[in-house]
Amino acid sequence: MSKSVRRRFVAGATCPECKELDTISLYYENNVEKLECVACGYNEAQTDEKVSAVTRESENVIGIFKPH
Repeated sequence: MSKSVRRRFVAGATCPECKELDTISLYYENNVEKLECVACGYNEAQTDEKVSAVTRESENVIGIFKPH
């Protein structure tokens, strides 16, 4: 029996490939965050480095708390 993947849609997100609005779904597979466009099939894996870079560029961050 296969385990279903829980997907969340990102409101207001535009696909970088087909430029459709509200078609990006976000899910985890093997502990890696992935996104996929349900319109054209575009997909991308979000590595920790990518997530950190986006956060630091687009937000005013004082510090990042990483508990041990």
